[in-house]
Amino acid sequence: MASNNGSAGKWEVVKKGKKNTSATGGGGKNPSDKKPVAGGRKALGESNILASRPPLKMSETIYDSFEKMAKKQNKEQVPPPAETENKKPSSSKPPRKPQPSPVSHATRKTLEESFKTLDVADLKQQLARKSEPTLSSYAHDYPYCLAGKELKAVIKALIGRCSDILPDFLDHCVYTMLRDMDRQSGEPLHGYRVCIQAILQDKPRMATQNLPENRPVKCLTIMWALGQAGFYDLSQGLRVWLGIMLPVLGVKSLSSYAIAYLERLLLLHANLTKGFGIMGPKEFFPLLDFAFMPKNALSSGLQDQLRRLYPRLKALAFGAKPESTLHTYLPSFLSRLLGSMTECLCVDVQSLGVWRQLYTKHLPQSSLLLNHLGKSWKILPPKLRNNLEETIQSFRVTNEEMKDTVECQELQDCNTCARTCR
Repeated sequence: MASNNGSAGKWEVVKKGKKNTSATGGGGKNPSDKKPVAGGRKALGESNILASRPPLKMSETIYDSFEKMAKKQNKEQVPPPAETENKKPSSSKPPRKPQPSPVSHATRKTLEESFKTLDVADLKQQLARKSEPTLSSYAHDYPYCLAGKELKAVIKALIGRCSDILPDFLDHCVYTMLRDMDRQSGEPLHGYRVCIQAILQDKPRMATQNLPENRPVKCLTIMWALGQAGFYDLSQGLRVWLGIMLPVLGVKSLSSYAIAYLERLLLLHANLTKGFGIMGPKEFFPLLDFAFMPKNALSSGLQDQLRRLYPRLKALAFGAKPESTLHTYLPSFLSRLLGSMTECLCVDVQSLGVWRQLYTKHLPQSSLLLNHLGKSWKILPPKLRNNLEETIQSFRVTNEEMKDTVECQELQDCNTCARTCR
């Protein structure tokens, strides 16, 4: 109920059931209890909200930070409490042994101390290590076999996405390995090996793309570049030819330039003495086979071109003192000549008739061939043995006719060898 207290425009809120505790009586109110309606409700709501909030934490000041730093410093300076002598060890669990700390290499103060502590045995072992180019003491797929399945899958996926540049990348890996090996840095180069093995395991045909016959332009360029040295030094030219041109003499796209270079080299240097000692039996007889053996990789025109160089090649091979070097050529000469003559007799029957005509003029050569046929009689084709029996019988008749007029060791050798051919 609202009432007017004599003041115009002012109202009072009368709360139901509230007793007047004022000493004046008459139901008067304390002036402090008079509040506007809206203000009272707002104050009541704020008081409820404040009562439900937790107490606020006092903000830290700069002095609190200094106090914490001081406490931390004092804590670090306090030594840990010493263990009492009477403290009994725990019987439940044995004490753990301290883990050995890794050995740290102490820095020597002087050079003298460094030399005194040098491990000579370890130094020798490190210096003796050599990078084996073929890794023959490991598995065939080492070091790529060390990679896990997950890593191999990543590498294989990468190879599949880069198929266009893989040939160039393979060349880069091989070239870089060769270059780093020349530097003798001692690095194992396993990274390049892993790449090479991964590529060729996934694409084996890429290896044959790098062979000389599949890259004639690059090979011819290398042959031309290295061959320039031979025009000014015969010995270096022969080394270049024997090193990189003789091995590819059977390659059709490279053989023509190889023989043309050799011809120009030998005709340019009239004096062959500077080339003595470079060519030996191992180099000379492959050249002889290319020049004279039928049905080899060279065309007939290239064979004729190589045969014209044979006298100069023979002079280079025999050297300045043939009397001291020819004995090293004799076994290869015999095996090649006798083998070739036997092949002629086996393949072409007319060769037997030619041999009969030449027999009396070439008794020493005939005795060597008869001796060779006698030693290999059991492995000769049956048809050749039948034909040879007739030829050898004619030789015996000729030997009897020549016995009274010709007395020489070669005729006796022919008779002896003819008896073994049966």
